[in-house]
Amino acid sequence: MSWGDDERTEVSGVQLKTEAETPEILVVDDERDVADLYAMWLGEGYETSVAYDGAQALEDADESVDIVLLDRQMPGLSGDEVLGRVRERGLDCRVVMVTAVDPDVDIVDMPFDDYLTKPVTGADLRETVEAMLRRDAYDDHLQAYFAALSKQATLESEMNPRARAESEAYAEITARVERLADEVDHLSENVDDFESLFSDLTESG
Repeated sequence: MSWGDDERTEVSGVQLKTEAETPEILVVDDERDVADLYAMWLGEGYETSVAYDGAQALEDADESVDIVLLDRQMPGLSGDEVLGRVRERGLDCRVVMVTAVDPDVDIVDMPFDDYLTKPVTGADLRETVEAMLRRDAYDDHLQAYFAALSKQATLESEMNPRARAESEAYAEITARVERLADEVDHLSENVDDFESLFSDLTESG
């Protein structure tokens, strides 16, 4: 990817990536008009490519891609399958599900970084992409923490309090957030823009 591991600096013990090239965004949606619209909304500042099905997405997804905006419901390879294969290949990119599928407890174990429910606006996409790029500057522990927080926030927006109280999946993601919070707690004191980054995450989640 364009924010490569060989271009890191260290600040207060945290690995930070430095921007070397224009970030690359891969938009994946079987509705061509939707995919093209998302690419247009992102506009200048990003190198954007479009895939109209899961097979094409897997061909286009490589180490140069920084962020994948991925639909879930597609003929052939679904977005969930594409997500799994991207992670199996070890590609170091952020993946945002952008879908009409309302999130349920099945998202707890899905290895995405954020979840947007359609319809979305251009502002939604740009804010999420910017937040993902800022999140990408930090190490794996902090990225895992943010991903877990995003899932917790997504479930909280979709489930009523009683459903959350009875859900083993929600209890699992809450425990994961607490465990990861302990691991990265010291970063809140050492990283100047931690609070800003956390705010970006909760607003986009």
